Amino acid sequence: MRMLALGGSRTRYEVVAYFRSLDTVFFTFLFPLIMLGIFTAAFSASGDIVVKPGQPGISVGAYYLPGMVAAGILLSGVQNLAVDIAREKGDGTLKRLGGTPLSPVSYFIGKIGQVFTTGIIQLVLILVVARLFLGIALPTDPGRWLTFVWIFVFGIVTSSLLGIALSALPRSGRSATAVVVPIVLILQFISGVYLRFDQLPGWMQAIASVFPLKWMAQGMRSVFLPSDFVTLEPNDSWQLGWIAVVLGIWFIVGLAISRVTFRWIRKDS
Repeated sequence: MRMLALGGSRTRYEVVAYFRSLDTVFFTFLFPLIMLGIFTAAFSASGDIVVKPGQPGISVGAYYLPGMVAAGILLSGVQNLAVDIAREKGDGTLKRLGGTPLSPVSYFIGKIGQVFTTGIIQLVLILVVARLFLGIALPTDPGRWLTFVWIFVFGIVTSSLLGIALSALPRSGRSATAVVVPIVLILQFISGVYLRFDQLPGWMQAIASVFPLKWMAQGMRSVFLPSDFVTLEPNDSWQLGWIAVVLGIWFIVGLAISRVTFRWIRKDS
């Protein structure tokens, strides 16, 4: 109970610190929303996206909305935590925390709690802007929203653990952004966030299928896109079972690496 209480207290601290960091708010919180607006404005003139000629289509903004929601999960978890924890190692914050009653588990709870809180706020903001300002219709089927909830929650937890694990890669706090951001950016381009996944080369689709972002984006498309768009997916299926399997595998990988690599101070310090 004390561990959970400390984790809850740490969550409040992390949320306040998050919104005080303007670069973090811009590149992880507002970035998906800004990109959705840019894509909608830039490509709307080309007309709706259709599955087959002559059939009703959807707007460019509606098509890109699921990918931006998935990207927001990745940015909030992987990029945000990887850079933030690497910086805390570099400036001595973790070393100081190691001398307090705060346990690594409570620290992890605080970080994951922060990602959950900011991720939900970010999601609400994206959906409100999409509906009220971009005119994008949102699902009305409760079953779709149930699918959305488990993919969102599973994605947030998995991305958070992967962010904690990835924070061990940068050699210093100063190099964290240069190491982490390119990885996240490449994943967004090959996973169907900025480019239509069905139009990517087969080898690129195969690489993307190894990583969780492709599956989160596909799951979000199953929620927000019309049913006939499933024909643009691999095997003409949303593959919800495989989404759960891949996220589960990466959850275990992230947890294992975090347990092995995390320490209050660097091993080579």
